Amino acid sequence: MKPSIPKGTRDFSPVELHKRQYIFGIIRDVYERFGFHPIETPVMENLSTLTGKYGEEGDKLLFKVLNNGDFLSKADPEALAEKDSQALAPSIARRGLRYDLTVPFARYVVMHQNDLTFPFKRYQIQPVWRADRPQKGRYQEFYQCDADAIGSDSLMYEAEYIQIIDEVFSTLGLKVEVKINSRKILAGIAEVSGVSDRMMEMTMAVDKLWKIGWEGVRRELLARDFTTDQIDHIQRYFSVEDVQSLRTIFADSEIGTTGLDEVDEIHGYLEGYELSQELVVDVTLARGLNYYTGCIFEVVSKEVKMGSILGGGRYDDLTGVFGMAGMSGVGISFGVERIFDILEELKRFPDDLDQTLDLLMLALDPESHKVAFKLLTEFRDSGLRTDLYPEPAKMKKQMKYANQTGVSHTLIIGSEEVEKGIYTLKNMKTGDQQKLSAAQIVETLQS
Repeated sequence: MKPSIPKGTRDFSPVELHKRQYIFGIIRDVYERFGFHPIETPVMENLSTLTGKYGEEGDKLLFKVLNNGDFLSKADPEALAEKDSQALAPSIARRGLRYDLTVPFARYVVMHQNDLTFPFKRYQIQPVWRADRPQKGRYQEFYQCDADAIGSDSLMYEAEYIQIIDEVFSTLGLKVEVKINSRKILAGIAEVSGVSDRMMEMTMAVDKLWKIGWEGVRRELLARDFTTDQIDHIQRYFSVEDVQSLRTIFADSEIGTTGLDEVDEIHGYLEGYELSQELVVDVTLARGLNYYTGCIFEVVSKEVKMGSILGGGRYDDLTGVFGMAGMSGVGISFGVERIFDILEELKRFPDDLDQTLDLLMLALDPESHKVAFKLLTEFRDSGLRTDLYPEPAKMKKQMKYANQTGVSHTLIIGSEEVEKGIYTLKNMKTGDQQKLSAAQIVETLQS
């Protein structure tokens, strides 16, 4: 059998994984400095938890997990006979792989509400799955790095997320554009365009603007039976150059005006804070997920053409569907897969990320090898990442291995070194060698 992996998934080599952990580490460090606490949730959730939260497009991308055992024994006979996969699914699959980390987080909050102190700030770094068509920067299995603050309406958190985004991407050495908007502004545009009851359909179409342009958006809206007059209004209002010009248009739209006021308040929190990245208000930013109700975020690279590398927003009642109404929250999620691809393309990863060993010990004979094995504990206890070549092979073979692993230093031990307690420490980059005791080696490498 020829080995293979499912489409849209990837293996990662040690070199690649060190690079990914570098990204995770930066994000985790920033999250923790901003007061977020880590949690984890199961790979699988009940489908009843997941369905109906991501819009019609998102529900189609859910990976469903077949029931255990003879799953066809309880299959809907009519749906099975009609080969209606949509109708059949509920009777043969009760669980699904999580689509994102936000809905499982809402479920977690409701189930553990008596153990949490609100507002509760959590971060979560775990994989998610979507049955999307694989392409550059888009995979069926990928990691999300989420941070959510739940239990407060304060727009301070939105401002805080902008600071987090700014700090993470600046630390990674990337230039990005941070876009913000408000679902309330979108609701205002829907209201003044005469399509308040169809706001979700409007935003689903506008959310594709960057991919299909206005002609494509118009075609999609026409296919959804919007009138040409309604579409003309939608396009005109979404095409404003200055978001504040919508204030006049929103004269009779309370929700639209509220959206503008909230965006202004977020900017007020950031007054005097010098951002390294560009922050823009983009009224065309829609974010296709159903649960967003307030401010929404998106980040795109200014250096590599790719889709969004971060998304998020405010949700007023996501926990309500699980029986806990009125719990407002806001969160963001870094798209690590795309960030990784961008850093690779731009060659922005630090050069020493694959440096996993500080010291590799090379023994010249069996007795020296046993002494070296005992020295391993001493070096490791001192904090040095140390390994020993598994046998006293020819020095040429051992040095070849050392070069291939990229270790920074080797320690050569033979009978003479064992007798004197003085060992040869070699800098593999410069070729310099020193005769040192074990204590001196620790001091040298620690410094």
